[in-house]
Amino acid sequence: MSGARQPGHGHDPATDELRDAHDVLAAFYVERLTGALEASPRDRSVLDLFAALVTQAGLGTEVADVGCGTGRLEPYLAFVGLRPSGVDLSREMVRVARRDQPGFTFEVADLRHLPYADASLPGVVCWYSLMYLPPDERPAALAELARVVRPGGHLVTAWKLGDDSARRGGLTTGLGIAFDVWWLSAPTMEHGLTRAGFETVFWAGRPATDEEDAPSGYLVVRRTGSTPAP
Repeated sequence: MSGARQPGHGHDPATDELRDAHDVLAAFYVERLTGALEASPRDRSVLDLFAALVTQAGLGTEVADVGCGTGRLEPYLAFVGLRPSGVDLSREMVRVARRDQPGFTFEVADLRHLPYADASLPGVVCWYSLMYLPPDERPAALAELARVVRPGGHLVTAWKLGDDSARRGGLTTGLGIAFDVWWLSAPTMEHGLTRAGFETVFWAGRPATDEEDAPSGYLVVRRTGSTPAP
C-alpha cells in the first residue's frame, strides 16, 4: 500500500482510513498474494528490467520498496541482485513484513516524508502504491520520490489502469473496510513523473486476469539531472 499521507490519528481522516484499512488487510494480503509474483512472468520481467537498469547505471544496488506492504517483493529483488528495504504507512503491514521477511529492513514511513537523504538511492519501487494518492497530493509525493533518487537512478511502478476517477476500494473483501483509490491512465502517471524530474525508459500494459478487476500499467523511469517543473 502507499505511504501517501501523514501518519498519525486525528490529523487527516482519509489517512486514518487508508492506514487502518491496510492494517486489517495485512493478513488478507498474506493469504491472497503469497506466490502471486512467482505466478506472474510479466511482473517479474518488469522487475528484471528495472534491476538490470539499476545495476547497469553503476550507482549502487540499494533500492527502496515504497508502499512495500507485506514485503513480498523483497526476496525477488534480492534474487535479481538488488539490496532492497521497505517502507509502508501501515504499522501492521510493516510488522508482518518483518515477521515474514526477517532478512530485510522495514520501516513505517510516509511517502511524502521518506526517511532517505537527498539523491541517496539508485532505485525506488512503487508497486501498486501510487494509486492511493489523491490528485492534489500527487505532485508533492512524486517530488519526494525524485528527491531521494540519484540523477541517473531509476524508479519502477505498477498500478491499476483506468480513467483517473476515484473509487472506493476494499468493499469486496468482506472485511468491513473502505478507502479511496484511483485507477490512473498511463498519460496521467507518465506526466506526473515527468514533471517531477523523471524521463520514461519503458512503459507497458497488460489485461486483467480472471482474478483481477482492472488491467495493469507499468512504467520504468530514469531520474534526470534537470530541475523539476514547479
